[in-house]
Amino acid sequence: MNKFIRINRFKVWLAFLIVFLSGSFGQKMFAQNNCDCAPNEVIFELANANNLTAVAAQYKLKLTPLGQIGTPATYRMEIDRTQTTQTPVQIVSAMTGDGRIAKPEVNRKLSAAEREGLPWTIGHSWSIGHSWSIGGSAKGYSRQWFPAKVRLNEAHQVSKGDGVIIAVLDTGIDLSHPAFAGKLVPGYDFVDNDANPGEEGVLRQGSFGHGTHVAGIIALTAPNAKIMPLRVLNSNGEGELWRVAAALIWAAQHGATIVNISFGYPENPNASRLLKDLIDDCEDGTTADGKHFPEIGENRLAIIAGAGNGATSTKLYPAGENLDGMLGVGASTRSDTRTSFSNFNGQSGSDWVEVSAPGENIVSALPGGRYGAWNGTSMATPIVAGIAALVKAKNPAFTPSQFVEQVKETSIDTRYGNNPQIRIRRVDALCAVLNNQTCLRPATLSNDIGFKGFGFE
Repeated sequence: MNKFIRINRFKVWLAFLIVFLSGSFGQKMFAQNNCDCAPNEVIFELANANNLTAVAAQYKLKLTPLGQIGTPATYRMEIDRTQTTQTPVQIVSAMTGDGRIAKPEVNRKLSAAEREGLPWTIGHSWSIGHSWSIGGSAKGYSRQWFPAKVRLNEAHQVSKGDGVIIAVLDTGIDLSHPAFAGKLVPGYDFVDNDANPGEEGVLRQGSFGHGTHVAGIIALTAPNAKIMPLRVLNSNGEGELWRVAAALIWAAQHGATIVNISFGYPENPNASRLLKDLIDDCEDGTTADGKHFPEIGENRLAIIAGAGNGATSTKLYPAGENLDGMLGVGASTRSDTRTSFSNFNGQSGSDWVEVSAPGENIVSALPGGRYGAWNGTSMATPIVAGIAALVKAKNPAFTPSQFVEQVKETSIDTRYGNNPQIRIRRVDALCAVLNNQTCLRPATLSNDIGFKGFGFE
């Protein structure tokens, strides 16, 4: 083939590529790659619902909403790809400053804190020396180290969580696992939109097993509480903002009083106004600016959220919201120090990581009737959720703010000096159920151990 023919074939191929990428498929591809969000959706609030038609026309949105919640209404709208090539980020940016529109945002992705390949987490997964084989038995599950550390057996003499429903928003769970026998209430799958929230995936791939592991820790910590499995993450540990909002509303409508969230997103505090508003409303029935979610009614939820595994003070949301009625949870070691991977409080004085709980080599249920160990703040979070259930069961009239505050205030403060990074307020189940704020610090703690290698020497 001579040079002339090669050059002309290249020009033809290049022209085809340009036409292809400028067409609808190419537009969609560019839109998908612009942000870590649903590729063709935006979310915003309208004070006046009568403006919806004009707003949809101006920003090239399909007129019929994909969803609508709250008062004033928050809409989830689909971008009309026959009219625009703009990405969700571009449309949200254009909406900013439009007096008709409040709180515009993309339908962002959220991820399990232990999901592999995330730029904002160390990613403690099956592949990092923590596999199915470690503590892989029912005996290992029942005799592991963390119950003694948080004095769980002693607390169970006072409360076992009777009557409390804990919603687990995660990858679903293995519904037939022996660890959950007699402990489940109906849940829902918000990924596939059906009534079967069972896990889907392949062993040792992605985040398959994450939800089962998290729920198994709750079953051990609050043995008489009920677990509501709500599947909001796929087998890769990935979910979407609107899906999570729908699951929170579903949980409130179906009797849950505590929600375990072992996932998040690393953004600024204004990145998800919808989720912040919803969590705020779950606590006391309104938000700072008067938004209300009638879908929740008079039901109230406490939110227990993992702080993330980035070994940084950069906030992970929703844990970083630091609202009443919720707790951000870090991970602690056997020596009551911060784990090498857990996020922590920075120097600004904002204690968004409000408590810590054991998060290393935590043995729990895995799909297929198995057991295994995993590391992460995702494992610490359900310990705190379970302890919150023990307190709620003993004090059924308590509001979310009251019983989560009792868990926080009765935790053991192992802070030394004035450096907020060192503060590890490790929960104690017995102190929590007794509301004993003068519990003695364990003898294993001292000023001389625990902080070497963490930059706190």
